[in-house]
Amino acid sequence: MTEDEIYRGASLSLPPDVEESLCQCGGIAGLVEQLPEEGILERESALFRALADPFRLKILAMLAVQPLCVCVIKIVLGIADSKLSYHLSVLKTAGLIVGEAQGNWIIYRLTGEGSAWAQQIAGNARS
Repeated sequence: MTEDEIYRGASLSLPPDVEESLCQCGGIAGLVEQLPEEGILERESALFRALADPFRLKILAMLAVQPLCVCVIKIVLGIADSKLSYHLSVLKTAGLIVGEAQGNWIIYRLTGEGSAWAQQIAGNARS
């Protein structure tokens, strides 16, 4: 069975306008070819998961003001060390922050992408 037979046949009934536009983009195969690669989708999904928590958004907002050590972030958020460590790990994995050892402290700062998201968050807060 050909692709056209699959989506034109009784097994896949489409509204006429959807069927016409699907044919114009090359059918199901043409549609699939236009999708982003799996790696890109996985990266974007991880990024949006990282941005989906209020604690992590607050961390980004704080780091937009200045680089900070864990002790300051912990005081502002009022959360346990293990919970803060988890949130910082999620943000690092998503490429939004980096930590740099300075003596006994780790100083966290935004990456370029983290800075862009922090600016967007701050802009939304002002709206």
